[in-house]
Amino acid sequence: MAFYLVFYLSVFHWLEANITVPEVWVHCRLDDLIPFCKYAVIPYFAWFVWIPFTLFYLLWKAPRADFWRLCLPLFAGMTIALAVYVVVPNGLDLRPYRVYGSDFFARTVRRLYDTDTATNVCPSIHVFNSVTLMMAYYRSRIFDEPRRRWMRPAAAVLCVSIIASTVLLKQHSCIDVVLGILLALVLDSAASSLERSEYRLPQRS
Repeated sequence: MAFYLVFYLSVFHWLEANITVPEVWVHCRLDDLIPFCKYAVIPYFAWFVWIPFTLFYLLWKAPRADFWRLCLPLFAGMTIALAVYVVVPNGLDLRPYRVYGSDFFARTVRRLYDTDTATNVCPSIHVFNSVTLMMAYYRSRIFDEPRRRWMRPAAAVLCVSIIASTVLLKQHSCIDVVLGILLALVLDSAASSLERSEYRLPQRS
């Protein structure tokens, strides 16, 4: 997990530094109907806490198979997204011209815009990871226990909040969101098929 983190951050930093002029601008009419909301920065940044929390929680508390069952589609999807950014450089032009206000939320959004470029957005890794993590809560057996069962609906609410925050902050287009969700569903299905094949008994002749 640590080695993959080094790989991911290195590649993403290279993309941010070298792919600055998108070849594809991601946009749809629904994006124009969604208002900007600076308060969405709270669930947006919750993603950065939720990812390591879930990974380490499953690593320490769950059967090792449940931990790797999350890592397999998670790391594969992030790698696919990076490859897409290289092959089809993309970006968006949805951010407001100026974020007004001196309050905490406005300052945080301005800091986000300063540090995170509007390139390499489709499919959304933010959305992909959120959906993949949420499915892990419903798949892992440790959350069947009564004392942990509340974490499943909490994960679902957090997932929806994070996804909504990406479009409310104009960090992603609805197209990025849809493709991020589809990527998560496809890779989860592939991981399930692989999991079933490992336990499938040989057929009698």
